[in-house]
Amino acid sequence: MSGEKIYEGVFAVHKPQGVSSADVIRTLQKHFNPSALFQPWLAHERARRDRENQFQRRRRRTQRLDLKIGHGGTLDPLATGVLVAGVGKGTKYLNNFLGCTKTYETVVLFGAETDTYDVLGKVVRRAPYEHITREAVERALDQFRGKIMQRPPIFSALRVQGKRLYEYAREGVEPPVEIKARPVEVLDLRVVEWFEPGTHEYKWPEVEAVGEEREVAERMLRKEDALPVGEGVEAAEEGAGKRKAEAEAEASPPAETPKVEEGSGPVAGAEESEEAPAAKRVKVSEDGDSVPAQSGEAAAAESSSAPEATEKKEEAPARPQPAAVKITMTVSSGFYVRSLAHDLGKAVGSCGLMSSLVRSRQADFVLEPEKVLEYKDLEAGEEVWGPKVQQFLQEWEDKRAAENEAEGKN
Repeated sequence: MSGEKIYEGVFAVHKPQGVSSADVIRTLQKHFNPSALFQPWLAHERARRDRENQFQRRRRRTQRLDLKIGHGGTLDPLATGVLVAGVGKGTKYLNNFLGCTKTYETVVLFGAETDTYDVLGKVVRRAPYEHITREAVERALDQFRGKIMQRPPIFSALRVQGKRLYEYAREGVEPPVEIKARPVEVLDLRVVEWFEPGTHEYKWPEVEAVGEEREVAERMLRKEDALPVGEGVEAAEEGAGKRKAEAEAEASPPAETPKVEEGSGPVAGAEESEEAPAAKRVKVSEDGDSVPAQSGEAAAAESSSAPEATEKKEEAPARPQPAAVKITMTVSSGFYVRSLAHDLGKAVGSCGLMSSLVRSRQADFVLEPEKVLEYKDLEAGEEVWGPKVQQFLQEWEDKRAAENEAEGKN
């Protein structure tokens, strides 16, 4: 296949919900490896390996020849939108997309918060929400614009002493050090749509955190309650020592908790998660009250007094559905949209969680039909996705050539 054009470069994929970023790359590789479009690349790589010395060939003897492919920035499984992918030499440019600005659209649902700060987690606590209005949310957003300090989620993929935060949470123990806020920048932050109670379908998760998982989450959230949200970078530096002392004084003393093998639940923010045994599930009623599992005796007693309980339930007024808000934002690297949802709930005197997330732009890649590869096109076959990927990679090559030419003239 010598002489045939080798396609390499960077392009964007429209990641669907419920699929990890790593799964997207594996699926791309599954379809790209046997394709006609990338046979010249594979043939060239095979020939290059044949020219390697004996030691290098011996080192690779157990390695299968696959198309080199990666992504430039993880998206949570809950999220959809632009996922930047690189093929061949294009993977060398992926680090450039980790530090670029990104645009997101999210829906924040008020009244409850979870261990993961999003709808995939387990409910840790709830708060009154009937007082929240669009005007209150608009005012609260002012403190999140510009250069601010943001604390990463307690259930994230950040490493602390060689271990990811979500691993500590799943084991029911607190991280050995404080999770410090980090400077981030919010270039644009606007309300796109306001959902009055009863006008939307966004709901709280039905699973409630229990046992050690809940205790750890509650302790860490209480520590956060002592800290201001959306504080500017300069103010944060001036008051860091004072806040730390106040937080230590107000936080409850850490309890000794036995280490368990694994917890359960989705791992938001991590590319992959290990399978874990299911945790005890506690249903949450429509009005937000927890409904713990009952013993056989308790269930029988409730059954015997069912008519009376039914009458009381009918007399109790139903709480209205919580309001929700759709927000668009352009942010710097390192920004957690889940943390914004969580902090916004606190800022309006309630709780909040992220119900949906779309990344509509990453650097120059935008979520438009003609500019991204639709994930569903992969199953349709190379005759559908092949011309699109070829076009995207050719455009990338042309853009790089133009940039190199411009640099040469300067």
